Amino acid sequence: MPVITDISQLDLSKTYTYADYLTWRLDEFVELIKGKVRLMSPAPRVRHQKISFRLNTLIGSALRGSQCQGFAAPFDVRLLKNSPNGDAQVSTVVQPDLCVICDPAKLDEFGCVGAPDWIIEILSPGNTTHDSKTKFDLYEENGVREYWMVDPGLKNVVVYTLENDQYQLQGEFYQPGPIPVATLPDTALEWAEIFEGI
Repeated sequence: MPVITDISQLDLSKTYTYADYLTWRLDEFVELIKGKVRLMSPAPRVRHQKISFRLNTLIGSALRGSQCQGFAAPFDVRLLKNSPNGDAQVSTVVQPDLCVICDPAKLDEFGCVGAPDWIIEILSPGNTTHDSKTKFDLYEENGVREYWMVDPGLKNVVVYTLENDQYQLQGEFYQPGPIPVATLPDTALEWAEIFEGI
């Protein structure tokens, strides 16, 4: 089998496995959504990166003294599904902008195996539907306990938490004030700090 070094060598209509994904030597970042290859957007815009860096800093401070760990893209999150015989299989590999994992057993040298506790996606013009529909459904069905969507254009943060296996809207934050973090009780991130200078 030839080594895959260019996206043009992949048949985007085909279903691939995590084992396939591991053999690819691509310059581009891709995600594997239920076996289907999804090309990542081009490099994020400056405001996306500013927000990502600020969130990284704020979350990093909040995690001090906690067993929870934070990670930023590119970072593979492998979501598992059970096959008919009960074996866990990986057919989905996503790269959230930011994620927090509180169970160290989910981490290996390649990233996270299973659902992170908290995922944050920063919306870009080319990925809004993907993050607000495809990934929303994917994260919900895989048990990601908290999901934030941050919109740099609207300067808002939409927060969902998982209750009875379904996401419930916890709030839409679009003005200065604290944004509570369900994953980290007694922690809130300040809206003004997230969007400073945006």
